[in-house]
Amino acid sequence: MTGEDLLRLLVRTQIHLWEAADSALRDTHDLPLARYLPMRVIEQVPDCRIQDIAEQLAITNSGASQAVDKIERSGHAQRRPNPTDRRSSVVELTASGRELLDAAAKTLDQEMRRNLKVLPETARRQMADSLEALLAPLPD
Repeated sequence: MTGEDLLRLLVRTQIHLWEAADSALRDTHDLPLARYLPMRVIEQVPDCRIQDIAEQLAITNSGASQAVDKIERSGHAQRRPNPTDRRSSVVELTASGRELLDAAAKTLDQEMRRNLKVLPETARRQMADSLEALLAPLPD
């Protein structure tokens, strides 16, 4: 298998999984995957900044800011002044945002299990280990 063949396979797989996850989240929670992922970062990173979201999701600061704007408009997050840097703000989930994220996480897990059930658990673990090894040398 050539590098190009592998790249094509990875991209097709990523697109299929993204579309399946996005559809499940939209249908069940009216929450696109593009908003779920930043919400997950906000939940996991203490005193989360736009830059943290951009770095975690490998997107631009502008893209992260636009995503937070949408999440904030939906009432699922809010910005507050950063206590350690007056030039930036910290993003946190609202109570409704945490509730939505918890429910959506269950839906996402079910959808990914459904899509990956063709692989035995050992193959899924090996795939995860291989992907982590590919990402390890890359900058955060």
